[in-house]
Amino acid sequence: MPRFFVDTPLTAAGELSLPPGAARHVQVLRLQPGDALTLFDGSGPEWQAEVTAMGRSEVRVRLLAAEHAARELPCAVTLAVVMPANDRMDFLVEKATELGGAVLQPLMSERSVLRLTGDRADKKRAHWQGVAIAAAEQSGRTVPLHVAPVQTLAAWLGSLPAAEAGEWRGLLSPRAAAPWAPFSQPRALFLSGPEGGLSDAEEDAARARGFAPVTLGPRVLRADTAPLAVLAAIGLA
Repeated sequence: MPRFFVDTPLTAAGELSLPPGAARHVQVLRLQPGDALTLFDGSGPEWQAEVTAMGRSEVRVRLLAAEHAARELPCAVTLAVVMPANDRMDFLVEKATELGGAVLQPLMSERSVLRLTGDRADKKRAHWQGVAIAAAEQSGRTVPLHVAPVQTLAAWLGSLPAAEAGEWRGLLSPRAAAPWAPFSQPRALFLSGPEGGLSDAEEDAARARGFAPVTLGPRVLRADTAPLAVLAAIGLA
């Protein structure tokens, strides 16, 4: 059954007009009155619905019933990732959504290849949020990954509050001695560096904010592979 994200609250059964983005998808698929579809607004539940009218610029649907699907990870995982170059960030956003990540924080560090500021950073963030929404539609998630505004690592660490009870913080580092192991906290925050890794000073700053250095094994993983490996491990634990 087709699934679509709508950027307007779905709160009660009844008839409504789809916002332009979702309406275009329904029109492209040539759905007709009476056809079934699933809608979600990112708040948690998904709605079973049916098309009631198709027009040139308007698609109307009837919301039938809300369902609460259990498709999220057992803990809310934030990935703070120094952005990889080229199209690897798109891949990372897509797969992090599929694997159940809650938040992705794009960062720039001393060794960053990709650097974004101003309007360019805002446009990239909007693009990545669109990638996350498309991946949520495909994967069955009802809460898309949230892509936070781009920041420098130093600014982000400086604004980060002290870790609270129930939160686990891990620094993915090829220099770490301790292997990553499952944890029981309901929230987790992982920091992952760029292609060249974080500098010693950056790792020291992360440890000062409560991040425990951990390794994912003897092989060196790419910047876009390491955070995904963590999500996969949590999902299979």
